[in-house]
Amino acid sequence: MKQRLERKVDFLESLTDLFYPTLNLLGAFELRQESELPVAYRGLLAHHSHMTVTVERRHGCAVDVQVIRTLRDDQHYSREILLRRQSDRRVVQYGIVRLATGALATDVLSEIFSEGIPLGRVLIQHGVLTQVQLLALWQIKPTETLADLMEMPSGMTTCGRTALIYCDGEPAIELLEIVAAEETFPE
Repeated sequence: MKQRLERKVDFLESLTDLFYPTLNLLGAFELRQESELPVAYRGLLAHHSHMTVTVERRHGCAVDVQVIRTLRDDQHYSREILLRRQSDRRVVQYGIVRLATGALATDVLSEIFSEGIPLGRVLIQHGVLTQVQLLALWQIKPTETLADLMEMPSGMTTCGRTALIYCDGEPAIELLEIVAAEETFPE
């Protein structure tokens, strides 16, 4: 059990380390089981689908990607992003993505590198056969930095997940996805 927890934390830190020297600069992360998540977050996070589709369904409109920072080398392309509702530009998700560039076709990579379309939508539009593997669910107390990025009041708690996307059967994309606090979106 302890080894499994360590692997989940190691995966999380391998993503956050891309843009933050330590995990605690982003927030305090606590591993949760699906049943331990507040109900509002379960449908948003505990599934094996693209988050682009999920947050668009939840918010009733399309989302745009805002790329904050990127890193690129011979084997990987990584980016720190926000997803914003097209209807009012509100932030609905924060994320860190690392993808193996050799796992995707040139035209797909070109569109991803253009940084104008959310990753999930690019994969769907290009018909890339994907399987999303949910790795862990997290309850997160964001730092001031993350709260500011997500345009959330300081002190709120939210939830997120780590996941791995297989493209055509190969592990290709590692994800940290944190949704905006549900309390900021009254029904």
